[in-house]
Amino acid sequence: MSIANKDIPSTKLFDLIKQGIDGMSESEKKDQMKKVNGIFEMHVTNNGKTEVYTIDLKKEGKVYKGTAKPKADVTITLKDETFQNLADGKVNGQKAFMSGQLKVKGNIMLATKLDTVLKSAQAKSKA
Repeated sequence: MSIANKDIPSTKLFDLIKQGIDGMSESEKKDQMKKVNGIFEMHVTNNGKTEVYTIDLKKEGKVYKGTAKPKADVTITLKDETFQNLADGKVNGQKAFMSGQLKVKGNIMLATKLDTVLKSAQAKSKA
């Protein structure tokens, strides 16, 4: 089942991340959760529309549409295009943050792990 919003093209990445995490064995998932140990709440905007997604790599090891429950360790707000560029490796999280394309609330050090999460989930979903 897709969790993407057709009005925000980059949200299809959450489908890939979800597939990637769902496709991991229990030990791979536990390993990833140990490495990341955080809950990301992502607010992605496009043409005035905002969609919220949660990547839980702390409690449950899953991706879902909606706000984080329990509370997110880090909340990241970014535009559709910025999220796509991050996923494509055209920009890294730090550069996006420094240039104001990405806003972070909460554990800023955890936000630096987003690149890792995107890469490993995408690699797994392509496998």
